[in-house]
Amino acid sequence: MNAETPDNPQDEGLTFPCEYPVKAMGANKDNFRDEIYQCIKQHAPEVSKEGVQIKTSKNDRYLSVTVLVYAQSRDHLINIYQDLRALDSVVWTL
Repeated sequence: MNAETPDNPQDEGLTFPCEYPVKAMGANKDNFRDEIYQCIKQHAPEVSKEGVQIKTSKNDRYLSVTVLVYAQSRDHLINIYQDLRALDSVVWTL
């Protein structure tokens, strides 16, 4: 296995910029969708509410919110996920 060096970067698995689905899960409450949308929009102003997908768990206790963002870099995604995880309403991110 080769170590990452400035001359030999390891394959990140993604080529940036690219579209990337950011997903957060939390309790099925009225404002969860908007809270996730607003958090992501701070980092990716191009997202629209029409691009937000929602799925409800089998027992209707949880919501999964997916927002397609145009990720500029790995750091861009890391920053989005850090802010999502800081929200009290978020119990899981993917």
